[in-house]
Amino acid sequence: MRRPLRRGLVLLGCVAALLSATARAQTLAQTLPMPAVLPRVADAVQVDLDGQPLWSATAHAALRPASLTKILTALLVIERGELDARTIISPRAAKIAGTRIGLRAGERVRVDALLTAALVRSANDACLALAEWHSGSEARFVATMNARARELGLHDSHFDNACGLDAPTHRASAADLARLAQLAMTRPAFAERVRLREGLLVTEGGRRLPYTSTNAMLEFYPGLLGVKTGHTQKAGDCLIVLAERDGHRVLAVLLNARNRWWDATSLLDYTFAQLQAPAGDARAAAR
Repeated sequence: MRRPLRRGLVLLGCVAALLSATARAQTLAQTLPMPAVLPRVADAVQVDLDGQPLWSATAHAALRPASLTKILTALLVIERGELDARTIISPRAAKIAGTRIGLRAGERVRVDALLTAALVRSANDACLALAEWHSGSEARFVATMNARARELGLHDSHFDNACGLDAPTHRASAADLARLAQLAMTRPAFAERVRLREGLLVTEGGRRLPYTSTNAMLEFYPGLLGVKTGHTQKAGDCLIVLAERDGHRVLAVLLNARNRWWDATSLLDYTFAQLQAPAGDARAAAR
């Protein structure tokens, strides 16, 4: 068989498999009963099954996303490449508000180390340093964020800063964040980092900065693959988690969650349980 023909058949097979998986997920989404508690666990919720929307409550409301913003920041950094580059920490990055790992102005740090700290520890100093490295200034980076958001069809979202600090028009919806997280998880450089429980940043000067993940569910939820936490005073507790079990992936987004760890655990458990239950049992369990 000629090589171009073989490649064409492989491509057709991949497309057919993807369409089959999408159709299967859509069928499940139409038949699985929605949990009665869904609207009460957060101001906005979306649950995806195998990459397809399953259940939601006010999922298109534009709310404060806190550090879930860093998913888009990380995606832009990864899409640029050059993760082995070095950058110098600015005074502004070293003094940024919120969670930090303690970077100092003038220190030289690898971009990939900053990316890990921004995703695992949700470190704002590492996040802002990435934005400044990428575009020269946070203002230019934010313009790139909003342009990329429009390209991705994130119509409910607008970003005022790179790291998720509260700002007048800094907003995102659960539906947009679910789509963004699904895309980011297809990038190995992202997926490999968000499942880490701890990390260590070493500056070029040899200073060692250990840190642990802000995602408590990595410690106790079987099959958890990440993704990201967020919190500010005005946004409340926010969370995106993705777990895999028995060949299915369930993603949950919660904005201003009432009890994010246990509510996310309950949503994941409920969804996986419905996938295993006979149709009659599933309908009964939802009542």
